[in-house]
Amino acid sequence: MSVSRTKRPGRVWMSPAAARPLGLLLGYVADLAFGDPQRGHPVAGLGQAMAALEQRLYADRRSAGVLHVGLAVGTVVSVSAGAEWLLRGRPALHAVVTAAATWAVLGGRSLRAEAAAIDGQLRRGDLPAARVQITHLVGRDPSALDDAGIARACVESVAENTSDAVVGPLFWGAIAGLPGLVGYRTVNTMDAMIGHRSQRYLRFGWAAARLDDIANLLPSRVSAAVVPALAPLFGGSTAAAWRVVRRDAGRHPSPNAGPVEAAFAGALGLTLGGVNTYGNTVEDRGTLGDGPSPRPADIPRAARLSAAVGGVSAGLAVLVAAITARCRRW
Repeated sequence: MSVSRTKRPGRVWMSPAAARPLGLLLGYVADLAFGDPQRGHPVAGLGQAMAALEQRLYADRRSAGVLHVGLAVGTVVSVSAGAEWLLRGRPALHAVVTAAATWAVLGGRSLRAEAAAIDGQLRRGDLPAARVQITHLVGRDPSALDDAGIARACVESVAENTSDAVVGPLFWGAIAGLPGLVGYRTVNTMDAMIGHRSQRYLRFGWAAARLDDIANLLPSRVSAAVVPALAPLFGGSTAAAWRVVRRDAGRHPSPNAGPVEAAFAGALGLTLGGVNTYGNTVEDRGTLGDGPSPRPADIPRAARLSAAVGGVSAGLAVLVAAITARCRRW
């Protein structure tokens, strides 16, 4: 006599709600451990694709720029949203893909590596090398910068890029998953490529610059809130840092760089900002903070503060992702 057996369902070892927060955490750890991929970086490939699209669509009109941004961002977000939909029933694979995307779009370790290289060059007295290295972080003309000018440029870039390359991706990844991660990086990359006010991109790059402003509006405020909370760990005062943010953020021409740079200035007890030269353009970016101007010794302090902000932001992103995943289940 045969005995029928009922097949037990396979054991599910990971809840679908855990995929996004776990992926964000693993991707952040991968960036800490490895930094940017040395070859075949996905963001570099994305930039090449957008450059090819620009060749087909470029015209000295805002409408052409709107079409360019709409096609690029719309395509990337749609494809990543489709991928996330396909992964909804496979939480382990979903977590792995989210981790890979997070690692690809974060730039915290690479940012600190650039700062460390500049710090080393200034310590060795190699000013020409530091002038070349600083161009990896800023667009200003470095030819007339002395040690102090390079130190200021580096600290300001570390501050701004902590928000752009760390807090921003984690924020949008926590809120919107894969589409948030790759969509944000697409917008940020487009702004870096065509968002500056050169003659060629004054109108064509307008949409990219404005969309980047919108995408960074909340992440920059998160950064400006986290930095003062960490100020006591770096010899500063939370109250003093908040005072600088409230008083000085609006002096900066950028609505998003202003709060972050002001927060770093207040937390580190420095004065940032001033006059910068971009090719033939001279721009006064206001002054932020109350202390002395940055010295080369302040570069490692800024890098350590950036790392701390990244760690806190990663923790907040994992928490928010877990809460939003549970809310979706309800």
